[in-house]
Formats: sequence, C-alpha cells, structure tokens
Amino acid sequence: MLARIQLRHLEAFHAVMVSGSITGAAALLHVTQPAVSATIKHLEQRLGFVLFQRQGGRLVATPEARSLLPEVQDIFGRVAALERFSQDLAEGNRGSLSIAASSPIANVWLAQEVAAFVKSRPQARISLQSMDSNLIAERLINEQVDLGVSFSPDEYEGIQAVMMGQAQLSCIFPVTHPLAELDSIAVEDLLPYPVITYVPQAILRRRLTPFLSRSLNIQIEVATSMTGIVLAFHGAGIALVESSLLSALPVQGLTSRPLTPEILVQSHVLWSTLRPQTELARTFVQHLTQSQRNRGQ
Repeated sequence: MLARIQLRHLEAFHAVMVSGSITGAAALLHVTQPAVSATIKHLEQRLGFVLFQRQGGRLVATPEARSLLPEVQDIFGRVAALERFSQDLAEGNRGSLSIAASSPIANVWLAQEVAAFVKSRPQARISLQSMDSNLIAERLINEQVDLGVSFSPDEYEGIQAVMMGQAQLSCIFPVTHPLAELDSIAVEDLLPYPVITYVPQAILRRRLTPFLSRSLNIQIEVATSMTGIVLAFHGAGIALVESSLLSALPVQGLTSRPLTPEILVQSHVLWSTLRPQTELARTFVQHLTQSQRNRGQ
C-alpha cells in the first residue's frame, strides 16, 4: 500500500501542513484548490487514516498527520540534497576524477592545477597517479583512469589528445661543477663526465637520441626525473633529464643549464573516446586549457 504513495501526494500534504489551508497549499504548488483536495483525499485512502479535519471553518491536522510530518520533511530534505548533488554533477563541481600522469608532470604543473581546481570545488575527489608515460594509454583504454597527462600524444585508436604546454630537457649538476660556468651545454661538454639519464624504454630518452649520437659515459639510467635529480645532488653525475621539477622545488646546491641544441618536449592531456567523459573530467580539461591560455598571455 505504501508503495503506491507518490511524491505529488507528499507535496500536497506538506504544502497544507506548512500553509495551514487548502487555499495556501494551492498557491504554494501553483495548482487549483480542488486539485489539492483531491490529492489529499487520495493520500488518505492510501494511508488508511484521516489527515485533516474541519473545526469551526478551520482545517486542523490530526495527530496522525503531525506524526507523519517529520518523516515527510525528511524525504523532502533528501530530495533537495539530491537536487543539489545533481546540479553539482551537471556543473562539474562534484564527483570523482582519476588522473594518470607522467612523473615530472604530476609533480610540477599538474599538481599545481589540481590544487587550484579543488579549492573551488571542495566536493570533488581527485586521484592523481604518477607513472611511466608508456602505461597511461593502457590505463585509459582499460577504463582504469578518466584522464591521462603525458609527454607523448599516444596516438592509439580510441585516445584523443590535446597539447597543453612544453618543457625542456636540461643538464642538472651541483653549482660547484665546472659546467656551471657555461650558459648552455653541448654534447661535447659532457664527454669527460659520468651522465645520468633515462632508461632506453622511456619516452623522454627517445627525445634525447639526436643529442646522444656521440658515446657519452651514461653510468646510471633512471625511470624518473626525480631519481636523476637526487642522484645528481649526491654527486653521482650530471643528470640529463626534464628540469621543471627543479624549477618548481629548488634543491639547494643544484643548478641546471639548457642543452644546445635545445630539446623541448610537449605535454598532452589524453582521454578515451570509447566512453563518455564525465562532466567533472570535461570541467577539469577546460580548467587546464584556460590556465594554459593565461600562461601564454
């Protein structure tokens, strides 16, 4: 029997309780008085008891109606909360967003953008995972993440990419190193020294191929820029890595120099076209795009 109660029945009951009359309820609901009366009668039939009685020309709520009111108010409170939640979802202010990003990107400008994004959307929940660029497209296609941010556009079927900016591959070493006297570093300058750079399968290692055409003393290979920077800090050699992390979080005692010729790498935001994007994901991409425009001004 209770399953047949509809929201319109509860709306009419609540309106009468709030306004104290059929006339007031009709005004609140923007319907006619006979429509309110008929709806209340239907509700009473479904409940099996009377909700209102006439006393001296006034409509008086029965004890049963007064007992029912808190439950109905609770229902409308939840409906209002659902409406607010739905609106937040529609506007990209609420929900969950998972992002997989190349390590240097995740730890520098993307972390800054995520922080700015959630400040204005405290109900959003973000998962930011740092990983090798080669894994990001796979995570997207397998629907393990919503967005990817990588140095590679990952031109796979079902993956869409938008360029977001560029970074520079540089040499990082102690400020006391002899190379600190130079404004930029050519491959010949590195010949006398041990070099730290990426493992062969890393995307950024492939970007260094023209620069590494001569046989350098690559003594240590690393998967992430952070590891290379830490090794350079401890004197293991010259780190030949993407250097934005050092700019964002300066390490006392280290400096960097650009390469000659200059090597720039582009970052891209990626998503799968095999499933619809959430509004939160679309809003975050718009946030990144706007930030990129602002940086370019």
